[in-house]
Amino acid sequence: MNTANLPEASEKAGTVRRMFGAIAPRYDLLNHLLSLNTDRAWRRRAVNALLRDRTPTGRFLDLCAGTFDLALELARRPGFDGIVIGSDFALPMLRHGTPKTRGRPVLPACSDALRLPFPDGSFDGAMVAFGVRNLADLDAGLREAARVLRPGARLVVLEFTVPQWQPFRAAYLAYFRHVLPWIGRFVSRHASAYAYLPASVLDFPTTAVLAARMEKAGLRDVRWHTLSGGIAAVHVGVRARP
Repeated sequence: MNTANLPEASEKAGTVRRMFGAIAPRYDLLNHLLSLNTDRAWRRRAVNALLRDRTPTGRFLDLCAGTFDLALELARRPGFDGIVIGSDFALPMLRHGTPKTRGRPVLPACSDALRLPFPDGSFDGAMVAFGVRNLADLDAGLREAARVLRPGARLVVLEFTVPQWQPFRAAYLAYFRHVLPWIGRFVSRHASAYAYLPASVLDFPTTAVLAARMEKAGLRDVRWHTLSGGIAAVHVGVRARP
């Protein structure tokens, strides 16, 4: 594992905020380009997990919301009758995404996922796509997400993983380590953001370890499934009762 492109723990929050602020204008384009548009299907699967066997009503939280793609996937669902708060600490990301939310029940909140400005039990569900990997303190972020959920509400985490099946794993790692950073650097015009991406994924806990840390944070019945041959995974946990 190469950690040369990862910031020191004490500097991570500031580095990540500046990095996402800088790439905000081309963030959506690169998400779709680098994933060959598969990211749209992954978000649909995450929202499916959030709403499974439940009525799409209430107050929901999209953590590390970026430009609101996940929030909008929920808000556009047939029968949705509620509100989605999209929270992110990188204000430029929220600004670039806000035009997409017009006419939809999606509201921005510029706030840190480690110190959410919401009372305990405020939300009927929460979700985060490709965001927990960027938190300066993963466990604190998971505890904070659990705190703002009402008992029995779900947290859904969509995050990158590393495929285990060969030879797909080798091909994926070659693309992820060499091709993706080059394309990202060329399109975003940012020297390091898309070198940080593969480094942060390779440094992130495995699916089983993430599930255990979600349980430790106050979630129960945690389960997960992988997507697209193990490129991403959806974890689902339920806020435990006090």
